[in-house]
Amino acid sequence: MRTTPGAPGAARKHRALTRTLAGLALALLVTATGGSCGAGDRTGPDDGKGQALTPGTLRVLASSELSDMEPVLRSARTATGVDVRLTYTGTLDAVEQIASGAAEQAYDAVWLSSNDYLRLRPDTAKRITGETPVMVSPVALGVRPAAVARLGWDPAKVTWSQLHRAVADGRLTYGMTDPVRSNSGFSALVSVASGLSGAQAALTEADVRRATPKLKEFFTGQKLTSGSSGWLATAYGRRDDVDALVNYESVLLSSFRSGELTVIRPTDGVVTADYPLTLLTSARPEAKEAAGRLTTYLRTPDVQRRITESTLRRPVVAGVRPASALARDQRRELPFPGSRAVADGLLDAYDNTLRRPSRTVYVLDTSGSMSGERLERLKAALAELTGDFRDREEVTLMPFGSAVKRGEVRTHTVDPASPRAALDAIKADAGRLSASGGTAIYSSVQEAYRFLGKAPGDTFTSVVLMTDGENTDGDPASAFDAFYRSLPAGQRRTPVFPILFGDSDRGELGHIADLTGGRLFDATRGSLDGAFEEIRGYQ
Repeated sequence: MRTTPGAPGAARKHRALTRTLAGLALALLVTATGGSCGAGDRTGPDDGKGQALTPGTLRVLASSELSDMEPVLRSARTATGVDVRLTYTGTLDAVEQIASGAAEQAYDAVWLSSNDYLRLRPDTAKRITGETPVMVSPVALGVRPAAVARLGWDPAKVTWSQLHRAVADGRLTYGMTDPVRSNSGFSALVSVASGLSGAQAALTEADVRRATPKLKEFFTGQKLTSGSSGWLATAYGRRDDVDALVNYESVLLSSFRSGELTVIRPTDGVVTADYPLTLLTSARPEAKEAAGRLTTYLRTPDVQRRITESTLRRPVVAGVRPASALARDQRRELPFPGSRAVADGLLDAYDNTLRRPSRTVYVLDTSGSMSGERLERLKAALAELTGDFRDREEVTLMPFGSAVKRGEVRTHTVDPASPRAALDAIKADAGRLSASGGTAIYSSVQEAYRFLGKAPGDTFTSVVLMTDGENTDGDPASAFDAFYRSLPAGQRRTPVFPILFGDSDRGELGHIADLTGGRLFDATRGSLDGAFEEIRGYQ
C-alpha cells in the first residue's frame, strides 16, 4: 500500500500540519497587529497563542456540522458564563492537529461527531480526556419515496442485506460522503462492513475479508461522493438518477423537507455518532472547569429537549423524548473496528479497491501571468498531490494558455500492480509545465468535457480548474453556458471544481461551479496544495 488513508502518509501529514501551522501563525500575526480573524475574537489578555482569554472562555475545535448548535451555545453563555469559541474543521485535519500536538497550541477541547477513531490511535488517544456525549445520531439512508415503493419495502424492516441485494441487482443507487475525510462517511462505511459481515463483536480483518465481495457489489451503486454533507445534499437535489443518500439521520432530516426522503435505519444495526465534547489533556484548569459547567448545562432535560427539536439529533439523557420527527424504535449498535489496523485497512480497501475509480481532468492555467513563483507553486502542489492518487484512478493534466496546449496534454492511470510508474510520470509532467499565452478559461473547460465524454465508464468524473486570472481568450461565458446546456444529461453530471488563485475572478469561477454543480475552492486565503487536497474528497 502506498499510503493508509485513515493514517495519512508522510506527504499528506506534511500538508495537513503545514496548513495548521500556517493558520496558527496567521492568528498570532493578526493578534500582534490588532486585527480581527472573525466574530469569535475578543480584546483582552493574550495567552501568547493568538487568543484573547477571559474567564469562562472555552476554545473548541469542532466538526462543521455543529454550526447548528450555535444558538444553544449562545444561551449557554448567558446561563453559565462559558464563552464557547468554535473553530470548524474537517475530521482529517482535526485528527492530524491533535496527533501532531498543534491543537494544544490553540484549543482546550475538541467536539467531533465521534471519538471512536481517535481512541484507536496512540498519538491522539493520549492527548484527549474527559469525553462527555451530548447527543446522538445514527447512520441512516434517506431514500426517495418512489424508490421505496418500487422496491416494495417496509421502511421499518429493511436490513443491510436487503440494501446490498437491491444495489447488486441494479435497483438502488446512492450518494455518500468520503470516509477518508468525513466522519459521517467513515461511520457509514463501518456500518455497511459490519452489517454485511455479520460481525457480533469488534470488527476484525477477517470480518472485512469476509464482507469484501458484498462490499464491492454495494459500492457499485455509489453515484455521488463528497467531502461534505452539505454539498452532497445539494448535488443529490440536482440528480434524478440517484435514489438515496447515506448519512447521519439528523443530516438527512435537516437537509430535506418532510416527505422528500424516507429515512431508513437498518434493523440489523447502525453505527451512531455521540458528539462527545472532549477536553485535551493540555487544557488550562479554568478551561476544564468551564467545560464541566457547559456539559452539565447541555445535559439538563430542558436543553436536551431544545437540542433534539432544533438539530434532530437524539437526546442522551433518560426521560427526554426524541423530537417528533424521530422514530422511537431502537436499533442495535454495530461493532466498531477493534484496532487501528482494521480501521485503516478498511479505509484503504475503500479507496483503492471497493469504490468506483475516478477520472479527473486538471485544467491548469499556464498563461504568461503564471510565470515565476505562481508556476512553481502549481508544480509543487501537483507533485505533493501525487501521493494522494488512488489505485485505478485516471489523471489528465490539461495545461492551457490562449488555448489548450494539446501537445502537452497527458493522461495516466494508476495501475494497482505498479502505481509508482504513473505517479512518477504525473510528477514529471507537472515539472515540465511552462508559462505562455493568454487565458482561455471557458474554451479549455469545454475541451475537458469533450475529453471525458470520449470514453464513458463507471467512474466518478470531475474537472478541476486552476487559474490565476480572468478569461482573455477563446469563448466567452455565454458560449460556455450554451455548450454546457447542450451536453447530454450524463455529461452534465460532471462537476467543475474551480480554484480561486492569484488574480482570478471570483464571479467567473463561482458561476462555473454553480452551473455545473461543483464547488469553488479558495487558495487566496490558504495554500494551493491545500485547495487541491480538499477537492480530493469530491473526486
